[in-house]
Amino acid sequence: MRKASCFVLLLAVLALLPGCRKEQPAPAGAPDQSASAAQPASPASTPGGGVAVDVAPKPVPAELPAVLARVNGVAIERAEFEMAISTLEAQARAAVPPEQRDSVYRQVLDRLIGYRLLVQEAKRRNITPAPWEVDRQLGEMQKQFPSAQAFEESLKQQGLTFERLREDTIERLAINTMLQAEVDPLITIDDAATRSFYDANRARFREGESVRASHILIQAPPGMSETERMTAKALIESIQQDLKQGRSFADLARIHSQDPGSAAQGGDLGFFARGQMVPAFDRVAFSLKKGQTSGVVETSFGYHLIRVTDHRPERELPFDDVKGKIAEYLLQQQREEKGEAFIEQLRAKAKVDILI
Repeated sequence: MRKASCFVLLLAVLALLPGCRKEQPAPAGAPDQSASAAQPASPASTPGGGVAVDVAPKPVPAELPAVLARVNGVAIERAEFEMAISTLEAQARAAVPPEQRDSVYRQVLDRLIGYRLLVQEAKRRNITPAPWEVDRQLGEMQKQFPSAQAFEESLKQQGLTFERLREDTIERLAINTMLQAEVDPLITIDDAATRSFYDANRARFREGESVRASHILIQAPPGMSETERMTAKALIESIQQDLKQGRSFADLARIHSQDPGSAAQGGDLGFFARGQMVPAFDRVAFSLKKGQTSGVVETSFGYHLIRVTDHRPERELPFDDVKGKIAEYLLQQQREEKGEAFIEQLRAKAKVDILI
């Protein structure tokens, strides 16, 4: 993806509002809804028979004011807006390109306005999440960090306190409850819809050649001393000798492999397609026949022994294999569409002042 378009794409595929629900990737074969956002605007027929004209967004001032908008009198402040921009840039791993600044900033502000409208409506309805659910959500966030200190440091870097995080979590859970009540009853996904989607996108429901392999890894990352590297290589070679003497590959992987993700499964990596692994590993794995074991393979991770346990040629994924993902994708699509419509209803009744 080119950097010049990544922000438009991110804005197109972001969930309705930050924190309202988990990101759901589109299944294989699903239309790329973000693709059109990356293309230059072109004239399109309108319902009235005219031509839709691409209107450039209103310029955003270089110096942002302290308050960017008010929603029913409640301010959206610069600090909140800048945090949203920082989050977007972190996801894109790049700064907002100057030529997209006006468009991206306007869309981010629009999403913050929508979020504020939902917060206000949830409060008006007196929707309050259970304290145990708030604590559970906060606990899940903390588990993502190696220590309590690392968690606190992350909050500090974002200009947040734990109490502010708790307040934000309460708001998000309340919005979730409200949207589920408002939106979910309007959603219908049946077998006919998922089958129709599959039939319309058959060319995209293809899976490339793949292999199923197991490996034993002895780590030797860049920066390891030559003595340590020699020790690691000697160990993988001794394991190789054990294999030649008839020892079980899976048993040796459980005992020796230093890959925490696969060692407990006897080294099993499952199926993977070409290009998913580092080049040296990928090249060897796809050169082996089912049941064959490689010699010592060196990658940036260290030394490997690879055994191919299955091979699958390119194929069209059967409908039964993907119908669950298609249904999930269509469900998410409808949730976003109907959620946006609900926000528009709230906005039509609200007093929204945009100050930039």
